[in-house]
Amino acid sequence: MKLTMVGTGYVGLVTGACLANTGNDVICLDIDRPKIDRLNRGEVPIYEPSLRDLIVRNTSAGRLTFSTDKNQAYRDPQVIFICVGTPPNEDGSADVTHVLAAAEDIARAIDQLGPSAAPKLVVVKSTVPVGTSHRVRDLIRSATKNKFYIANNPEFLKEGSAVSDFLKPDRVIVGVEDEAAGEIIRDLYEPFVRQGNPIYIMDVRSSEMVKYASNAMLATKISFINEMANLCEHYGADIRSVREGMCADHRIGKSFLYPGLGYGGSCFPKDTLAVVRMGRDAGFNCKLNAAVHEVNQDQRLRFWKKIEDHFGGRVSGKSLAFWGIAFKPETDDIREAPSLTLMRCALEAGVNVKAYDPVAAANLNGQLPKVRTVERMYDALDGADGLVVCTEWSEFRNPDFDQIAKRLRSKTIFDGRNIYRREQMQRLGFSYYCIGRPDVKGK
Repeated sequence: MKLTMVGTGYVGLVTGACLANTGNDVICLDIDRPKIDRLNRGEVPIYEPSLRDLIVRNTSAGRLTFSTDKNQAYRDPQVIFICVGTPPNEDGSADVTHVLAAAEDIARAIDQLGPSAAPKLVVVKSTVPVGTSHRVRDLIRSATKNKFYIANNPEFLKEGSAVSDFLKPDRVIVGVEDEAAGEIIRDLYEPFVRQGNPIYIMDVRSSEMVKYASNAMLATKISFINEMANLCEHYGADIRSVREGMCADHRIGKSFLYPGLGYGGSCFPKDTLAVVRMGRDAGFNCKLNAAVHEVNQDQRLRFWKKIEDHFGGRVSGKSLAFWGIAFKPETDDIREAPSLTLMRCALEAGVNVKAYDPVAAANLNGQLPKVRTVERMYDALDGADGLVVCTEWSEFRNPDFDQIAKRLRSKTIFDGRNIYRREQMQRLGFSYYCIGRPDVKGK
């Protein structure tokens, strides 16, 4: 099948590469010429495990191409996926400008092909407010009398495991208006659900809502466990034990119930706020989702207060080392990363900041130029008054604690991801601050 992906971000690149890998001919379209040039040179502009190998393999086979030519991208494909970004507006609503702009281009292309051309299927894969896919449909209808199909196909890709998520999905959600569109998408996804995972065909508005409901639920679980962790601190309980006890209940489960600095990235913050905004637009107060967002933002400031309290409120002139910049491991994405909030707090308080991240350091320079980044994790520690762990990269889990102690000015660790055992920290003589467990005062 001939396909076009409009947009070469996480969703467009992963979807395009994975669908090409099952034998489809895929064009990835973008208006960003330097980005397309990089892709044509075999350079992948985002860090995502396994993605580069998949792209190289399928470009070499001639099944995957990258282009800025809209005429070429819209002329032959049977299915056009809209995969452009929907960033949040200042009021929390999703900005669908790029989605509608893509729809206008597609409408012109469909009209120019004439009524004898086979009807194309336009699939909105971008995360959009409920009703947006119908706006795309109506916009195209207003520009052409030629037949086409519309569908919504939300993505459920976790950054850091996006390729494996696409190749082995828990489920595929498809919103359609007619059976023919559903069968086309079912054929595309059939190779990925051979193990029996379901493809759900439903109405368009419900499929749009599934995406928001899913992300809102996962965000709620994160904020919930963080609130319980904060309560544990007040009563001297250990959130690890509490979590084990509650997660043994199969009705609750254990996914996304790890205390820490809260969620970040491109999805949960944006989508939670979008749910709140959709409720406001409908005259309905989404109290729970508003609280989820508030708890998440407060979690970062609460952790910064731990750092300030350790130094007796006198942090100006101190130095802090940060391990981890990306909002989660296995990605270079720093959008809404908790580390940025903590670094900004530190800089505003007059703290000198050095940071290390295996892949995301380059992305920090444009946002926080006052932060010095280093190429080796232990180099961030030299002369620092404490280490702040913001991302649970694997290389941080079993470090050389002797080297940490020697390089730090004082043996102090602020563990925002609870990756170390407090008993070990106590034995080694560190002052250790984590989340939802009693602090350790060093020797």
